[in-house]
Amino acid sequence: MMMEKLEYTNIFESITEDPALAADLQFRSDLLMTLIDILESKGWKQAEIAKVLDIAQPRVSELLRGKISLFSSDRLIGYLAKLGYRLRPSMTGDQTVICAVEVERDVA
Repeated sequence: MMMEKLEYTNIFESITEDPALAADLQFRSDLLMTLIDILESKGWKQAEIAKVLDIAQPRVSELLRGKISLFSSDRLIGYLAKLGYRLRPSMTGDQTVICAVEVERDVA
């Protein structure tokens, strides 16, 4: 007996049948990974991150460990703003939606 091969364009579709929830989880995952990349590029220690983001050090640890279930999209976007970044969604001529993360001001 041959098993059916399942294919997903969003890994979160494999854990929920709700397309809105899968999209939210993917968006939060993308935001979280972007934040981690930014923070790692700055070379800050967790105490420095906590001060800049105005959060407790254990929360920084959860963020850096990718605990997606603990962070809302709004919260993650707020962290980006505190770091001097903003999301800029737009649509290209071929109707592709893109979302750039842009530096608005440099937070040292």
